Amino acid sequence: MIAIDHVLLSDQIIKEQFVCDLSRCKGACCVDGDAGAPLNKNELKEMDAVQEAVLPYLSEQSRAEIDRQGRYVYDKEYGWVTPTINNAICVYGITDKEGIVKCGIEQAYLDGKVKWKKPISCHLFPIIVKQSKDGVTEFANYEPREDNCKAACSLGKKLKVPVYQFLKEPLVRKFGKDFYEALGATAQHLNPPAAKK
Repeated sequence: MIAIDHVLLSDQIIKEQFVCDLSRCKGACCVDGDAGAPLNKNELKEMDAVQEAVLPYLSEQSRAEIDRQGRYVYDKEYGWVTPTINNAICVYGITDKEGIVKCGIEQAYLDGKVKWKKPISCHLFPIIVKQSKDGVTEFANYEPREDNCKAACSLGKKLKVPVYQFLKEPLVRKFGKDFYEALGATAQHLNPPAAKK
């Protein structure tokens, strides 16, 4: 484990390698799971704020589910989450011409319609962050899906990109720039670059 500030991170975050390969997984993390994407309480306001701009990106079925279930739902095990369609695809998932599921909220962000990119739990995946019962310590673990993330693990190894480098943007977004720099320094200390012959 690596301890930085109030966060405990699994060593795999700096030791393992990972690069999303959407052409292979087809955005399976937006489809498979035990519930929708986890949302923290602050994100509920963000979800409310972006709805009007995001709805035009969504399918008729997704819009109907949001009307029926709400913009977010409470799950006994996971807390606030995005709704899903038939316990599968997230209602905010949109499928492109190649059959890849992407985030409708993120597409609205990329098009300049909203200033919020997407839930941080989605942005950080396959790092999953959980809070301790006392609400002080956070645990960050690397948890790729065994089947869906095989291609991403292979591509990461091929390109030699550690998990924490691939996920720099969401890690900075979640924990701050100083935290990320400390994580990078820790990685350099624990995994020094091989000396050139």
